[in-house]
Order: sequence, then structure tokens, then C-alpha cells
Amino acid sequence: MPLLAAAAWAGALGARGAGWWVPAFAAGLALAVAVAGRSRTVVGAALVLGAVAAVTTLRIEQVERSPVASLAADGAAVRVVGTVSSDPRRSEGRYGPVVLVRLDVSEVTGRGETHTLSAPVLVLADPAWESVRLGATVAASGRLSEADGDDLAAVLGARGPPEELTAPDVWWRGAAAVRASVRDSVEHRPAAQRALVPALVDGDDTGLDPALAEDFRTTGLTHLLAVSGTNLTLVVGFLLVLARWCRVRGRWLYVVGAAGIVGFVLLARTEPSVLRAAVMGTVALFAMGTDGRRRGARALGVAVVVLLLVQPGLAVSAGFALSVLATAGILFLAPGWRDAMARWLPRWVAEAIAIPASAQLACTPVVAAISGQVSLVAVAANLAAAPAVAPATVLGLAGGLVGLLWPGGGRLLGTLAGWCVAWIVAVATRCADLPTAAVGWGTSAGALVLLTVLVAAIALAGPHLLRRPVTGLGCCVLLVAGVLVRPPTPGWPPDGWLLVACDVGQGDALVLNAGPHAAVVVDAGPDPHAVDSCLDRLEITQVPLLVLTHFHADHVDGISGVYDGRSVGAVETTRLLDPPAGVAEVDAVADPEPAPYGGVRSVGQVSLQALWPPPDSPTSGPGDGSTANDASVVLLVEVRGVRMLLTGDLEPEGQAALARAYPSLAVDVLKVPHHGSRYQDEDWLLSLGARIALVSVGEDNDYGHPAATTLEPLADAGTQVLRTDLDGDVAVVEDGGGLSVGTR
Repeated sequence: MPLLAAAAWAGALGARGAGWWVPAFAAGLALAVAVAGRSRTVVGAALVLGAVAAVTTLRIEQVERSPVASLAADGAAVRVVGTVSSDPRRSEGRYGPVVLVRLDVSEVTGRGETHTLSAPVLVLADPAWESVRLGATVAASGRLSEADGDDLAAVLGARGPPEELTAPDVWWRGAAAVRASVRDSVEHRPAAQRALVPALVDGDDTGLDPALAEDFRTTGLTHLLAVSGTNLTLVVGFLLVLARWCRVRGRWLYVVGAAGIVGFVLLARTEPSVLRAAVMGTVALFAMGTDGRRRGARALGVAVVVLLLVQPGLAVSAGFALSVLATAGILFLAPGWRDAMARWLPRWVAEAIAIPASAQLACTPVVAAISGQVSLVAVAANLAAAPAVAPATVLGLAGGLVGLLWPGGGRLLGTLAGWCVAWIVAVATRCADLPTAAVGWGTSAGALVLLTVLVAAIALAGPHLLRRPVTGLGCCVLLVAGVLVRPPTPGWPPDGWLLVACDVGQGDALVLNAGPHAAVVVDAGPDPHAVDSCLDRLEITQVPLLVLTHFHADHVDGISGVYDGRSVGAVETTRLLDPPAGVAEVDAVADPEPAPYGGVRSVGQVSLQALWPPPDSPTSGPGDGSTANDASVVLLVEVRGVRMLLTGDLEPEGQAALARAYPSLAVDVLKVPHHGSRYQDEDWLLSLGARIALVSVGEDNDYGHPAATTLEPLADAGTQVLRTDLDGDVAVVEDGGGLSVGTR
């Protein structure tokens, strides 16, 4: 069955890249082998490969050639009728809040024709859609546009609220009531517990603090924030224990288990990720029984084949790969590691170590491909968190069920679940704060191949190294030492550095050298971990001044990372308090003041002057952040005689006003406004005479930043242009009266 599973995966991947020739080739191979009388396994593998490839190709054709896709190619205005297939999720878009909902469209009317069909569509709507219910049939109007990928037929930009035609079925309403009751049972608890208890029980991570989510990623605990096979194993296992206490025996236990699986899927939603988690959890239940390794391996193979036949899109899902690899690691690696350590450790201790270690090792290459890092504390963090996961999950679910009938009892159980979650939060935050909780790893093909070879070598050598206490404990000591001692970064930061533009993705985070281990930080980027890591690499422990140029997420969402392990003094911002979400993000961490206009100040060896916005500029905006860029704080900075202009996201109108106010302004270093957007006052940029221009921008961003029309004139004028998406962290260095740059 594992071989058939590999064939199924190969068929799905091959069909996505090559089309119909894959199933045709597989069918021909199966026929040839059958005629030749070869192995039934080879014939079966060829047939499975061909079947999955055919299903994949048909599914892609069904989506890409549907009437919805044709109308989307024309940008047609349509009316659709469909069933809501996902919970609405609110997201902060470029021009304000956007609600995302998936619809299974059954009818579309456009260009004077009505079509009956089944097509998946993503709806982008206003906040009126937040109240739409999963399972309801709704009608909506809007304009279709083409979708990226082959799992969606189109994207619908909806106009106005939805019209509910039929209510959700009773089982959807029941699941929604339990989910709401779980949230209510912990409503009185601290914010982290309010978010994490529902996440553990049913995958509802609404309201989770991004900084905490980053800590969970760093420590390898992300699987606790989403629906996973662990959730199902705990819930169904608890139901089976209850059933045995109630003297349920024989085949009735299978009925209880099946009912638990169905209930879990309804509670966590019937999305592909949930179905995948449910199937993998069922595999884990098989592995718990007698002859678990063999039965679990067979169940895993069957699960992969069935899932790819039903949802062939899972073949390119990172979550699916992680689930399969983690389950395979537990089935194939953990027993050998456990038996090796059981020679000198109690068996239960050996098993407790072997299970998370084998799962984490098997997933390491995929995790590195996604995140660009390898966690060194994942095993220890999972071991420390494990005792609290089961009681938190079971108590959270019990709180939701009891709360339907007795709210007070539900809150009591929710409190107990919250206490368990508090321990998990402490583990995640403390482990993430360790000096080398994770190490960066490239995502190139060569880097990932090397990592895969290392993982395979560790998997093979593991039982031999762990068989003796000397080598086993030696490996543990080396790992602990690696985590607790931060390795040096040779040549970084370079001697004489003045300014570093941190590589924080699509956003800004600039660090000005204010003295030993001290810096003025301008903007915090979109990711707390990224700015924290950059400041760690620069060995910054004090931030006497933090300036946030404006309140867009790509400049302020990482603010908690600046505070992580550092003393932070004054926090200054723009006068315009818009958009509200960014203002709230900053207010939750700091007590900011508007940057003082005009006056020259010194912070350590940094001299700075706020040139913009003027003191009579607005303090309130339209609420959607559309005017925030031109309200960016613009700083003229001087460090050891080098003049630098930090421009935030200032737009052409603001640039022109600044040119009028300071007509003879000249600088050595320019932070190019708005990530190198094409909207610039080119004459003004060139008039500054900068020798070095820095572009803080994210790799493969959706905005087209930076624009060649912005960078080429600067380069033609003799300015050295550097970009964080290509060069990583960029340092401006003063070296004996001249300027140079260093990159990391």
C-alpha cells in the first residue's frame, strides 16, 4: 500500500505538469506488465497512477473549462447561486477590510445566459458577508475575474450583501452552535487562551496574535493551531474511552468511533485540510491497535490513494505532505528509535521522545521549503507541551458541549482548558526566545536536496547512535548547546555600519547605529520574527527611539518583535491615525507620540530631523488607510557625517510638497519611497544626488515592486541601488571617509 500511495502521488503530480499522456502511459504500462505476467504490485501501481492522473486531469479540465472560468476571462458581471463552503474570514486588504468566502456555485447568469454547473469560486466581499453561514445557499452579484491556480474557477468581486435563499442544514447549524459555545466558554480568559482553546478543539484560530503564531512556527508547534490528525485522535479516543466506561463493546465501538469522526469533520468543517486531518487521525487510531506498525502502514497507503482520488489537489498541498510525512515518520522511524533508547531509558520515556522526534525529522525538508528555517527546539517544545494538549482539547470540547445546556458549567470547563493552554503558550514563547531556536536554511533546490540527504542520514544512523547512553546523551548535549549558544555570524554586522535595511519581506524595517548595542529603529516590518532576528544579528539590546512612519501593516505589524528582549524608549509615529487596525496594533504595545516636526535631535550618534508631515496635517483619515502613505514620517538623518533620507511610503504628491519645502536638499543615502513603486516624482529623486539607494521590498510580491521605471533612472544617474529581496540585509558602511555597502 505505501508503494501504491507513492504511485498515486506521482500520478497526481505528473498529470498537473504533463496532462493526458501520464494516465495513457500508465494504462499502457499496466497492460504490458499484465500481459507479460509480471508482479501484481507493479500492475496495481501503474493502474493507481493512471487512475489518479486521470481524475486530476478531469478535475483541472472541469474547473478551467467551466462557463464560470470563461466568463471570468471576459471580466463579466454575473449573478451566481451557490452553497457557502467555508467560514467567512476577514482580511485587511490594500484599501480596507475584505471578507473572503468560498462558494460552490451551482448556477451562474452572465452575458444573457444561465448555466447550471458545479464550480468553486472565491468571493471577495465587504464586511456585510461576515454573517453568512456555512452550508447556506446564497445568491450574489458582482464581477468575475480569473483565479490563480486550478482549485478555483474564478474570483467574484461581490457587490452588496448576500441574499440567503435557504438556511444551512441542521447538522451545520448544530456544529456552528458548538463552535460558538466553545468560544463562549473561554470568553472570560486572557486573549491567548481565548484564541488557542478553539484552535485546539476545532481549528478556529480567529483572533490569534501574529507574534504568538510566529512563536508557534519557530518552535514547531504550528500543528496545534490548525486541524490535525492529533485533534481527531484525541477526540475520538476520548469518546471510545467513555464508551468503554459505559460498557459499549464489540462492533458498537466502531459505530461510536465512526460517529466521532463524522462529528469532528462537521465541527472542524469539511474543507480539504480537515478531511486530510480526519483521515490521518484515523490512520493513527489503526496504528494504536495490535500489530500497529503493519496495520498503520497499510492504512496510510489506503488513505493517500483515497484522498488523492477524491481531492487530487492535495498532491501539491504542503499540509498534506506534512501530514503524510509525520504519520510515516511515526510509523517507520519511531519504533526503531524507541527500542534503541529503551535499552537504557524507561520504555514510556523512550516512546515519548521517539514519536515527536521522528515526526519532526520526517517533516523537516518540507518545513524548510516553506519557512526557510529549521527548528532546533521543536522536539523539546513538543515534549514539553504534550502533557497539556490532550486535557486542553478534551476540556475545551467538553466546555462547548456542556455550555449549550449549562453556560456556567461550560465556563468552568473552559477555565480548566485555559489553564492547560497557558502552559502551551509558555512553552512556545520561552522556547522561541532561546538564542538559536531556529536556524535559517535556504529554499533553493540545492539547499533542500542537501537537507534531505542529512535527514535521511540521521534517520538511518539514529537507532545506532541512540542505542548507547554515551552517544545518545552526547547528541542531546550537542543539540542543547547549539540552542543555548548563538553562533557567530562572521563579518556581520560589518565594522563601521551606519544603517541596515532589514530583509523583513514586503515591508520596511531600518536600523540606525546609535552606539554599542543601541539603535534607532524606523518601522518594524510586517513580521515580528523577521525584525527581531535582524536586530539580534546586529546585537541590538537597546532601542532608545522607535519611529513608525505610518500605520500600514507592512510597517507596524512587527512591532512586538522590536520589544522582544530589548528595552525600548520613546515611540513616535505620524500624525494621521489611519488605518484603525494599524493604530490598534501599535497602541496595544506602546504609547506613541507624533514625531516632532522640524527640530533637530540627537539620539546617541544619530542626528535626526522630521521633515514631514507638517504640524497642520490631518490627524484622522477615511478609515481605509488610502491617505496614509502621504502622511509618512520623512526623516533626514545624519550618522558620523553621512546624510540619509528615510521616506516611508511617501507618494508623488507628498514628494512634490517636500521638494517645494526643501528645494536644495541633498543626501548621501536614499531609502526609496514605497518599496520602489512606479509612482514617484522622478525629478525629485534624482535631485537628491544620493550615492546609494536602498529598496526595502519582499520577494515575489503582488504589487509589482520595485518598478524598473523607478530604479533604472537612479542607476543611470550613477546611484548604487540595492534591494532586500535580492541582497538580504543591506548595511551602509563608513570606511575611512568613504561609503560602501555590505550584504548578508
